[in-house]
Amino acid sequence: MHSRGKPFEEQAERLLKCHGLAILERNYSARTGEIDIIATDRDVLVFVEVRARSHQRFGGAANSVDRRKQKRIILTAQHYLQRHNRGKDRRCRFDVIAFEPRQSEARRPVHWFRGAFTAEQGNAYI
Repeated sequence: MHSRGKPFEEQAERLLKCHGLAILERNYSARTGEIDIIATDRDVLVFVEVRARSHQRFGGAANSVDRRKQKRIILTAQHYLQRHNRGKDRRCRFDVIAFEPRQSEARRPVHWFRGAFTAEQGNAYI
């Protein structure tokens, strides 16, 4: 995520840590794309996309992780697994943490979609 998104990534990282996940990497980059956060949730390797939107004009933050974006995340996760030799006998999960636009002066609603999509099906559950 670009510099405007850094505070959201930091907030997402705090959320993950509060729920017991261990952060392995932030902003993992390959030719195929970038993964905002890579973490472990016990024995599961979790690839996290952090999205934030200031308005609902294009369907909000969660809906912005379309099939094209999912494919880029999956390809980048495969690159990570190959490069770090962590793919053997380890389950993986793709999560989305979405910061939606404010409805009032209150804090931005945050939604954590665990298992938002899968590499096998390429289907979004958001």
